[in-house]
Amino acid sequence: MIATHSLTKRFGALTVVDAVDLDVRPGDIYGFLGANGSGKTTTVRMLLGLVLASSGRIELFGEPMPKAGSRVLARLGALVEGPAAYGHLSGRANLMLNDASGNSAARGSRADRGRRVDEVLDEVGLGGVGRRPVKAYSLGMRQRLGLAGALLRQPELLILDEPTNGLDPQGIGEIRQLLAKLNAAGTTIFLSSHLLAEVEQLCTRVGVLDRGRLVVQDQLAQLQAPTGRIVLRTPDVRDAAALLASRLVEVRDDLLVVTGTDPAGLNSWLVGHGMRVAELAVQRRSLEQAVLELTGPSADRVDRAERA
Repeated sequence: MIATHSLTKRFGALTVVDAVDLDVRPGDIYGFLGANGSGKTTTVRMLLGLVLASSGRIELFGEPMPKAGSRVLARLGALVEGPAAYGHLSGRANLMLNDASGNSAARGSRADRGRRVDEVLDEVGLGGVGRRPVKAYSLGMRQRLGLAGALLRQPELLILDEPTNGLDPQGIGEIRQLLAKLNAAGTTIFLSSHLLAEVEQLCTRVGVLDRGRLVVQDQLAQLQAPTGRIVLRTPDVRDAAALLASRLVEVRDDLLVVTGTDPAGLNSWLVGHGMRVAELAVQRRSLEQAVLELTGPSADRVDRAERA
C-alpha cells in the first residue's frame, strides 16, 4: 500500500527526513511514531505529493508518487495538519463542496452525495451539528470534520496525521473504535502520532522515526516481546522474596519481579511451598520502553552548552 525507498527531504543544509524505507502492507493499522519535530508530518506530506522529496522514491498502491497522483489520490483519504474548511459554512456544506470537487466522489447525483455526507457526519459524531458554521466549532469538532472529509470517498487507504488532536478522552475512544471498524472492513490505515497509548491500543505494526531516521519498523507484538522476567503479586512478600532470592530482580510493595519464562511452573512451585499467589504474568516491554530504548533525547530539548 505504501512503500518508500531511501526517502529523503532536505531544507538547505538541514536533513529533515533521512533515507526512510516505509513498508505499509494491505490490512495494516500502521502506527508512525515520533516526537514532535522528528519528521513525521514532512514524510506524510511527501507521501501525498504536497512536498517534493529531495531524493528517493514513493509508491502508493504500487504506483509512483507524485507522478500517478491523479489515479492514486482518488483511492485514499487523508487528514494532515488539521482540517481546512470555509469557516462561514456548516460542516455539511463544506463536505458537499469537498465531495463535488473530487472527480471520484462527484459521479453520483447531488442526492447521493448528500446521503454520503450525512453518513460520514454520523460516523464521526457530527450528525446533529446542523447549520452551525465551522468557525464556531471546537478544535475537536474540526478534527472530526476533517476525518469525515477523509472518509467521503470510502477510501482503501487512510493517511492520518494526529487525527485525535484536540479530542477529549471519550472522543479519542470513539475515533479509535471507528478506525478499528474501518480496518476490519478492509481499509488500511497509516496513523502518524506522537501519542504512544493511542498507537499501542490500535496499531498492528509500528515504525519509529527519530530525527528523520526510521530506527525500527516491526510488528507491535515484537516490540512488546517478553523481557525474560515474571511479575508476581503475593501477600506473602517477605517469605516469597526469601524463597526466590536467587532469581529476585525487584521488590515493590506486594509485587516481586523475578527472572523466568514459565509463569505456570512458578505458580505451582510457590503454591507447593505454601505461598499465596494473587497475580502472576510474564513481563513485557511497554511501547514507551521500546521507543525510549531506540531514540535519543527529545528533539525539542535545548540544553545549555557546557562551559569549557
